Amino acid sequence: MDAEHKVKYNEFKKYLKGFSNDYDYKLIEKAYNECLNAHKGQVRFSNEEYYVHPEAVAKIVASLGLDTAAICASLLHDTLEDTALTNEELEKKFGKEIAGLVDGLTKIGKLNFISKEEQQAENLRKMLIAMGKDIRVIIIKLADRLHNMRTLDYMRDYKQREKSLETLEIYAPIAHRLGIRWIKEELEDIAIAHLDPIAYKEISELLNTKSRFSEQIFSSLQSRILERIRETMPDVKIEFQARVKSIHGIYRKMFMQGKSFDEIYDIYAIRVITETVSDCYNILGIVHDMFRPIPNRFKDYISTPKPNLYQSLHTTVISREGIPFEIQIRTFEMHRNAEYGIAAHWKYKEGIKENNIKMEERLAWIRQILESDDSNDASEIIRSIKVDLAQDDVFAVTPKGDVINLPVGATVIDFAFAIHSAVGVKMVGAKVDGKIVPINHVVNTGEVIEILTTNQAGHGPSRDWINIAVTNQAKTKIRNWFKKEKRTENIASGKAEIEKEFRRNGIVFDSEEKFVSFVEDVAKRQHFNEIDDFYAAVGYGGISCSKILPRIKEDYQSISKSSGKIELTEVNPAKSKKNSTGVIVEGIDNCLIKFAKCCAPLPGDEIIGFITRGHGVSIHKRDCLNVPGDISSCEEPDRWIAAHWTNSQKTTFLATLKITGVNREGIILDISQVLYSMHLPVHALNTRLLKDGNYVFTLTVSTENIEHLKSIIARLENIRGVFSIERLNG
Repeated sequence: MDAEHKVKYNEFKKYLKGFSNDYDYKLIEKAYNECLNAHKGQVRFSNEEYYVHPEAVAKIVASLGLDTAAICASLLHDTLEDTALTNEELEKKFGKEIAGLVDGLTKIGKLNFISKEEQQAENLRKMLIAMGKDIRVIIIKLADRLHNMRTLDYMRDYKQREKSLETLEIYAPIAHRLGIRWIKEELEDIAIAHLDPIAYKEISELLNTKSRFSEQIFSSLQSRILERIRETMPDVKIEFQARVKSIHGIYRKMFMQGKSFDEIYDIYAIRVITETVSDCYNILGIVHDMFRPIPNRFKDYISTPKPNLYQSLHTTVISREGIPFEIQIRTFEMHRNAEYGIAAHWKYKEGIKENNIKMEERLAWIRQILESDDSNDASEIIRSIKVDLAQDDVFAVTPKGDVINLPVGATVIDFAFAIHSAVGVKMVGAKVDGKIVPINHVVNTGEVIEILTTNQAGHGPSRDWINIAVTNQAKTKIRNWFKKEKRTENIASGKAEIEKEFRRNGIVFDSEEKFVSFVEDVAKRQHFNEIDDFYAAVGYGGISCSKILPRIKEDYQSISKSSGKIELTEVNPAKSKKNSTGVIVEGIDNCLIKFAKCCAPLPGDEIIGFITRGHGVSIHKRDCLNVPGDISSCEEPDRWIAAHWTNSQKTTFLATLKITGVNREGIILDISQVLYSMHLPVHALNTRLLKDGNYVFTLTVSTENIEHLKSIIARLENIRGVFSIERLNG
């Protein structure tokens, strides 16, 4: 370390001593030297020496109260990614703990990804796994992102916007869920300054205009509140703080909710910090006696903490001057947790103790995201963070009084699965404030929601619930239910979905064997040993067929060029859909083909053609009553002609089913829900009451082939009260 850097290190050491004297400064100096040597010759966009960045990150980490290992990891956090230093060398010099933290912070940069979003998601997945083992990983990462945002002006405009959007969507929600308020708000404010600089400037000017006036008013209000508290609570310890809402918080209300600046009542707030919970409620009573509270503006986050365990009483009142303002009342411990969140365990020397229930609650969301990540779709992680870690929550209540918090936009399906997975899978409906609501009802704060369930064997959620649910927790539990309970159905549904996607994209095979061989290769590349496991994953929604299709095409092209073992023919899907019926008539090209209404043949049925007079060839099922058993001995045998289905057909067909079932309330609704969940157009539905009291439902739907129809029948047979289904001819 040369003289100049020695001076810099001494300044850094002095800064650290302002927070603690318990650090291992010998180890920190060693890490500082390693940082200098590893990044020697590297500069940032600001033309500063690169070590300035890890030093700044270490300072932020120290301000949060973290330990020696975290500070050393902060100094070394870019060495594995941007220098020649290896993980083995790092572990040898600094031990497993520091090397593990640095590795958890290192991006995945040497793999090939389809898109930048996939790479981002894989990096997040790695970071979540690391922070599941050691929460210090994400705290250091947030400090890293904070310093990068503070120096964002040195980057190009498009990079500024890209980083700002990523910060708003991913890192600010994580900081919010960890409860580190000041980092969350600074990240958001810097991001908005670059994404919408005009709005940022407008809000800043409005705040500056009113700041001096508000300071005078709030000084007077604090004096009056303290005087009144001392009259009834003379010995209680009290501290006051003035709080101004963050620019991003004001931005959301003005430009996303359409409010004017004067309509936002919580821009300015007074925080009253005291010793006990009972003191908080006593002070609330005094405040409400002094000022007129605004209706529906009281929130009790002490009895019902936020998902990040934030606790406080919030009430909005109007002063004698007619100025609305917010008062926040909390204990000193609540205040520490509100400011530093999970980092308070280090900041206030509590450490991370075993069996710490609050810590487990804080980190539960990490486990949920990782457990839900069984879809082989890394982008689900980003979606989970955007939705499940949303800063806005709604609070609804079960009939027993249990409070369930959910992100804004969540439905009663999400509510059911938030109670318990067993409640979700048995759900048949819901009541909100005593009234039946549809399952896509969006939950609002204060609603009393009763989930209606059934113990009927075999009952479970519909596949379309995955699209209705908002939270990743609910989506994962629905997928897992289908994964475990409906394997046979998943395999059939998955195979049909793959065939459909191949046809839709104009990909056809000249034999079933080649199709199966190709899909087996695809399954192995998706880490499935058996093709049925792959079909099942597509069937229950674990794999999105449309998302893996681009890679399937690329993989096939490389395989077919190198080995030539599969011949793939590309056709024009639009042209095929318009001109092809999916039937080949032997010996006749470009003939008019129609399907006989007497038997309504489907792909998969054995068929035969009949040459009509002036109307082309009519296609019948081979076992149709209008087809002679022995063609050679019938009248006009020359008019009967061989025909078969082609794999390239894209036409949908009408199939009519006769469903016999008991006369019970809701059976028609259950049939409709099954058809809706399978995305089946219904062309006709008739009901008839039999003399024995049962019902007959005659149903005509669109279907693709005989296998598709079998899967439809299998789903309908699971409905309670249905005891027979028959396919009708015509």
